[in-house]
This record gives sequence, structure tokens and C-alpha cells, in this order.
Amino acid sequence: MSRIGKKPLPIPAGIHVELRPDSLVVRGPKGELCVPLPAGIQCQLKDGTLVFTRSSEEKKVKAAHGLARALTAAALQGVTQGFTRTLQIEGIGYRAELRGQNRLLLTVGYSHPVLFIPPDGITLTVPAPNTIHVSGIDKQLVGEVAARIRAIRPPEPYKGKGIRYEGEYIRRKAGKAAGR
Repeated sequence: MSRIGKKPLPIPAGIHVELRPDSLVVRGPKGELCVPLPAGIQCQLKDGTLVFTRSSEEKKVKAAHGLARALTAAALQGVTQGFTRTLQIEGIGYRAELRGQNRLLLTVGYSHPVLFIPPDGITLTVPAPNTIHVSGIDKQLVGEVAARIRAIRPPEPYKGKGIRYEGEYIRRKAGKAAGR
């Protein structure tokens, strides 16, 4: 039995869960998310908790058991609290600013500024010129957008310049040895 999949998932107050044959719809104060259920995984609503069961002991179905519960737990947290990912910009002259409604303008060492427009459901905030907050209710989408912003100028190992996640450790390299 999957250790994660067999744990019942309590539904917080104020959350409405709708069971469909192949998916779950989770509605909360921050919005609505649809979680697809993998083939072979069933979900039942018992006493205010969600219980996930599997139809067979095949390897694929066993692997999807814990996944279904984890995706649903992330959806429940997303519609109640939401998710935020923080990015730090390091480098002289490197900065970010919001232009208009939710458009991010990055000056990160290229000959031109880079304009980034996030998908629907994602909110960008820039509390300081070297900090970007990516927030939304879909955990996967928040992480994907943060990764796309980081990919514009990933941190380099010599000086550490670039866009990094908050708390990310960049392994540094020594520069060239001085000439004789």
C-alpha cells in the first residue's frame, strides 16, 4: 500500500469538493481547481475526508496512488492559502519592475530589457527591485512560471549573477589563475 496514498485527506472548512468519474473539482475562497484522477484510482468522500483507493496492484496504479492524494492535497492548500515562490536578482544593474497590469520588465545584462507576461491565474509582485514574488492557487503553475523567469538569466557560477530562487545555494567556481 502506498504510504502517502492510504492516508485520509481531511477537507478544511469552507472548501467544497465535487467528485467526478475521472477528476475532482475543489472550490475554495481563492478559486477553483480541477484535479485529474489517474486510471485505476478511485476517491470517496467519508465523514469530511477524502479516501483514495486503487483498483489493482499493478506497478503503474501503485505509483499513481500517492500521486493522486498529493495533487489533491496541493489543490486543497492552493484554494485556501495559495502558493508563493520568491526569486532574487543578483548583479550590478540587474533589476525587475512591473509594467502595467501584471507585466514584468527585467533588466538582467542583455542589450535589451526582457518583458515577461505570466499566464492567467498567476500574480507577480515586485516589493524591491531585486525581488520577485510569483503567487497563485495552482502549485505546479506557480513553480513552472518561477522556473521560466529564472531561465531568462540563470545564476552563473563565477560571480553568482542572475536570477535565483530565495535560499538557493549556487556552487561557486574559482576564476582563472593569475598569470606569472
